[in-house]
Amino acid sequence: MAGSTFGSQFKIMTWGESHGKGIGVVVDGCPAGLPLCEADIQKYLNRRKPGQSKFTTQRQEGDQVEILSGVFEGKTTGTPIALEVRNQDQRSRDYSAIKDIYRPGHGDFTFDAKYGFRDYRGGGRSSGRETIGRVAAGAIALKILESLGIGIRAYTKSVGPVAVDPERFDLEEMWQNRLYMPDAQAALEAETYLEEAMARKDSVGGVAECMITGLPPGVGEPVFDKLDASLAKAILSIGAVKAFEIGDGMKAALSTGSSNNDSFCLDSDGRIRKETNHAGGVLGGISDGSTVWFRAAIKPTPSIASPQKSVTRSGKEEELEISGRHDPIIVPRAVVVIEAMAALAVLDLMLAGMSSRMEWLHRIYGENARIFSDIAD
Repeated sequence: MAGSTFGSQFKIMTWGESHGKGIGVVVDGCPAGLPLCEADIQKYLNRRKPGQSKFTTQRQEGDQVEILSGVFEGKTTGTPIALEVRNQDQRSRDYSAIKDIYRPGHGDFTFDAKYGFRDYRGGGRSSGRETIGRVAAGAIALKILESLGIGIRAYTKSVGPVAVDPERFDLEEMWQNRLYMPDAQAALEAETYLEEAMARKDSVGGVAECMITGLPPGVGEPVFDKLDASLAKAILSIGAVKAFEIGDGMKAALSTGSSNNDSFCLDSDGRIRKETNHAGGVLGGISDGSTVWFRAAIKPTPSIASPQKSVTRSGKEEELEISGRHDPIIVPRAVVVIEAMAALAVLDLMLAGMSSRMEWLHRIYGENARIFSDIAD
């Protein structure tokens, strides 16, 4: 299977299936000397693991990560970092009844069409459990970015029709409720809406929003590897994401140039700034120094207990009711996945951008040449 790698400088390859022995990732291109231990990664995996509340699947997985290579005496060595999480609570029997029928909203039919074979145990590689590898690798990227003063924070902006009120927005509030919504009142309303959907044996979609702060101007390549295009690819590669928009997004189509353009000005220190940020922190595919902000629309969980029409591999029409343990909403657990993928995209472009100026090459290799010359003498 091709397509399990992401990045060019900071490259990752995820592996494993939902009901296999384990899930993991190999990270290639991490600089040497980064302090790293399992706890640095575990804190992010804990945010995406199942069983956190009644609004997540009750599959009981500790999702404990183990570093297998690439770290020595608490620091990265510059060699590939292999990370593994062993599966502990597989119940493949939950899926035996649907091994020959295509689940609506899943990749069953398309995997069969492509490979002539599919892993029906939770979807195999198309399962949301694949995102463990993304989050584990993203945790490393996030730590590198944090050391550079760059922060990435995603949160639930809306659950179904219930959206965060800008007047009540409080980023710290996201840690106080089970939906990661930065609005206490909206979180309560969203929980009620979710409970009603669950009572109907249905699921709910929503929107996650992400902010990247501290990113300096100049990150991104101006043609095919634009910062916004790279973020879009990263976020849209997450299984349940159906739409991506940055800055004003679709609203920009209803605007005019005079209102959509972000005027430049000088701040109190004489640095160039923008008066507004309709562009979402990206101009010409390159970061402009302001906050990068984007949104991802996430579909309802396709596995629902309500009757649905489908067909079998042999072409027989059947009615399907999906049993087992499934999230009634994906958004809260996807929030940390979005942070991880954004970090991977940004760090990859930053590493690529180090070669864009001669003076930067001289600053690195010229200084190293002098150091090694001194050692030789």
